[in-house]
Amino acid sequence: MRSTFESNRNVSSETPATGKQTSQVASSGGRPESRSPLLDSAQFVKGVGPARFELLKKLGIETVGDLLFYFPRTYENLSNLRSTAQLREGEMQTVRGEVVAIEGREISRGRCLVSIVLDDGHGCIEGVWFNQPFAARKFRYGQLLSFSGKPKWYRDHWQMSNPRVHILDDAQAEQPPPVLPIYRLTENLRAEQLQPIIRRAVEQAARYVEDFLPSELKRRRGFPSPEQALRAVHMPASIEEGQAGRRRFVYEEFLLLQVALAVRRRELRDRRQAPRLVVTKEIDQRIRRLFPFELTADQNRAVAAICRDLQSDRPMQRLLQADVGAGKTAVAVYALLAAVANKYQAVLMAPTEVLARQHWQTLSRYLAHSRVRRLLLTGALSGRERRTALAEIRNFQVDLVIGTQALVQQDVQFAQLGLVVIDEQHKFGVHQRARIRKMGVDPHYLVMTATPIPRTIALTMFGDLDLTVIKQLPPGRQPVRTKWVSEAQREQIYEQVRSALRQGRQAYVICPLVNESENLELKSAETTFRELQQGPFREFEIGLLHGRLDDKVKETVMDRFRRRELDVLVSTSVVEVGVDVPNATIMLIEHADHFGLSQLHQLRGRISRGTIAGQCFLFGEPTSDEARQRLKLFTRTSDGFTLAEEDARLRGAGELFGARQHGLGELRFGDLLSDSILLQWAREDALALVRDDPGLRKPEHALLRRAVIERYGQTLDLAEIG
Repeated sequence: MRSTFESNRNVSSETPATGKQTSQVASSGGRPESRSPLLDSAQFVKGVGPARFELLKKLGIETVGDLLFYFPRTYENLSNLRSTAQLREGEMQTVRGEVVAIEGREISRGRCLVSIVLDDGHGCIEGVWFNQPFAARKFRYGQLLSFSGKPKWYRDHWQMSNPRVHILDDAQAEQPPPVLPIYRLTENLRAEQLQPIIRRAVEQAARYVEDFLPSELKRRRGFPSPEQALRAVHMPASIEEGQAGRRRFVYEEFLLLQVALAVRRRELRDRRQAPRLVVTKEIDQRIRRLFPFELTADQNRAVAAICRDLQSDRPMQRLLQADVGAGKTAVAVYALLAAVANKYQAVLMAPTEVLARQHWQTLSRYLAHSRVRRLLLTGALSGRERRTALAEIRNFQVDLVIGTQALVQQDVQFAQLGLVVIDEQHKFGVHQRARIRKMGVDPHYLVMTATPIPRTIALTMFGDLDLTVIKQLPPGRQPVRTKWVSEAQREQIYEQVRSALRQGRQAYVICPLVNESENLELKSAETTFRELQQGPFREFEIGLLHGRLDDKVKETVMDRFRRRELDVLVSTSVVEVGVDVPNATIMLIEHADHFGLSQLHQLRGRISRGTIAGQCFLFGEPTSDEARQRLKLFTRTSDGFTLAEEDARLRGAGELFGARQHGLGELRFGDLLSDSILLQWAREDALALVRDDPGLRKPEHALLRRAVIERYGQTLDLAEIG
């Protein structure tokens, strides 16, 4: 990235890259060129002042530019004007009339009610405010007002609670807008105070917002100028107009990200050389002979794509996304062995020691009769063992290394690194991944995740990676039967579990917490372990596993469970990824409503590893409709991609996949799912722009180039592999 953008990195160093607004700041005609009105303090906008400025800062608003880009969370339609004779319950409506009654009274100790009654000639409507004694002082008899809100029929008349009020008989008063933007507020800052402040900021400063969208793109996509879009967002004539204004800024936010990813991708592919790793027919047959099974069609397609990448001298940058149990590890092993067959070293990195050891055991089974020199490098090695291991890696006495983040320490040096495979890459920090690049001379990269990700999110978070998806399960895998059961059925379920254990099967019991919480009335793993050990499962061997245990203790517990020395494993979600015990076919999940859909899917995947159908029982008493919907959907489908889409819709893509961890910053305006069309437009346009003008050197792209540098210049070098 440096070779493309570095020379102009400081073009607009006076403009802070805060990320608070997407559009760029233009200089004011009467000010020094380096200073923009958008950088002025919001305190000096009419209606703010020192006290209110402190409230605005709680909302993240400090400058005039922050006011412009503090977007409404929704809109209310005030254009639905009706007489009291035409009112209906449950709809947003506006009524105009004359004040005929004003009353303030105490309704209980410490509580008061203010009532204002309007007469519109067809009937009366009452506006009521609770615990706002000052409200009565704002009105007078005979005054003309409009009330906007959702009316309800109360006893013998219409009533609105806390209606939006506009004064109609004052020549200086602002007329009610047809559409009212609704902003997020903070304590002591009311909507009727914030709305006019933002409108004044738009009137004063919207024209200074720089337009970095190339004119041809803007014309083809039908977007207005930034000033027009800001007026539409904050002062729309209709809800549709407000949404159209927002779309312009969503698109440009996506475009900045996609251009950054496209430039980075081009840099990685065009300016770096990786070793050519050719997979001949003979190598292919040798690798396949090591697997005790035939690869599925999906696995074969993934292998073919990886082989095409490896034989190029441009570094492979591929994301391998697989549903739970679909066999991504076998594909990764194929890639690792292809590198080794070409006389290069290969690395497999896992986020935890438990998962690293799981991979080590899997590879040891596959490579039991091969001559591949392999090594497990984790933080559990003694100082002497680590020094010996590092010397073997440095002197090319090792072909294949499996490990944790211990692999990205400064003292790890490879003799000839050809391939890096990263498992569950979103669990590695940006700095760790940046360090991986320095371990060898431009190796190929295969990034894996067993967490199904909606395509729109994958294209954003991993926009510089080629995407391969594996959905097809290996033959013989049986679907898991999932049931949401009540507390009254607990003893019946325990009996089913005991029956399976007596037949030689094993079971997981999953809890959301390690130990008891004063704030949450949830079963903890430690308490559940003791209760089961002393009660329902006292005839069986029970183990306890959670993230706070020492690594050696965790590994001992897992080894005992794999060797069937333990019948039941009580655990937190630490077993969510990678744990493979085919004989474990039953899972009980306590307080299932406290887990996300994707996490539940990962947990359920632990009992779909063998040829016997698993059984998953969910205990939980959700208190919200959303949580109930989540559990119902989980019992109906085992498709991880369907569940991931729904989880992202319910919980938010950012919460699920943490854009910030990828070094890409957070999206401020766009939603990866609901704005997927705009994301697709931005991706298409970014790829075309970078293809035609790789360094964005054309004059018409100068502002866009500067915007990309300001938003992503510091993070591009750190996030080069995803």
